[in-house]
Amino acid sequence: MSDARTPAQIEADIVRRREQLAETLDEIGVRVHPKTVIGDAKAKIASTVDHTAGRAVVAVNRAVSDVKAQFVREDGAPRLERVVPVALMVAGLVGLLAMSARRRRG
Repeated sequence: MSDARTPAQIEADIVRRREQLAETLDEIGVRVHPKTVIGDAKAKIASTVDHTAGRAVVAVNRAVSDVKAQFVREDGAPRLERVVPVALMVAGLVGLLAMSARRRRG
């Protein structure tokens, strides 16, 4: 049995394949077009930045919660045994900076 195709069938196959090839080339053209490449790169960068920013926010929230836990009890009352020494150190540092600034001016 031979595959006897008519010239019309062969021509129809050629036309169909040309159309498929044209579609494929159009798709490739869109994918490699500079605007498409730039748009894809922008989307990828934005996604990466969003993901990184989200992780940073979570890390900062965790750090703030950890620091807060050091100075505030679970019931919301301040832990004076920790707050007072830190407040004294801050006051001393501010005093040293003020004295240093006065010495520079005078």
